[in-house]
Amino acid sequence: MLKELFDLVKGQATETVINNPAVPNEQNNEVVAEATNTVASGLRNIVAGGGVQSLLALFGGGNDKKSLLSNPIVSMMMGHFAGKLMNKFNMNSNQANNLSGNLIPSVLGSLINKTNDPNDQAFSLENLLGSITGNKSGFATGQGGGLQDLLSQLSGGGAQGGGGVMDIIKDLAGGAQQQQQTNGGGLLDIIKGFTR
Repeated sequence: MLKELFDLVKGQATETVINNPAVPNEQNNEVVAEATNTVASGLRNIVAGGGVQSLLALFGGGNDKKSLLSNPIVSMMMGHFAGKLMNKFNMNSNQANNLSGNLIPSVLGSLINKTNDPNDQAFSLENLLGSITGNKSGFATGQGGGLQDLLSQLSGGGAQGGGGVMDIIKDLAGGAQQQQQTNGGGLLDIIKGFTR
């Protein structure tokens, strides 16, 4: 899923990165890799912190720029990415904030569209959650139910035997935390491998 996410970011980066005079051409792929890392790590950190409901709300909510800009998850990612642009790529604050404020919401809007498109098998929320949790999703994918059951339970419309929703959230958070410890800074290295 990381490769698909990298390709999605690269596709969204034409105006904001590739045709941007503030980004030297030799840094285009590095900036795209850093944006991909920001999105992937941000989503994983939210799940690791037990914020599955916030993540599901993001992917179930509006994907227009205005609603994305008002989402705290998106704001956090934009701030993190802008900081990376200033520190790693020596951009000034205006350049970094403009690039981040255009690219991150655009990427997330496209990602939300793709994960909500039943015809796009490469981008499902199950696959996304699986990739950021080491496939510790707590529910079976492709066997009916799955994420739809989880969404229904989170909105109060159903019950699952055993521990139910809290067990699923705990499994997701535990998987994401394990991925954080396993991959650490290695996630960016994996993503940079896509640029070669």
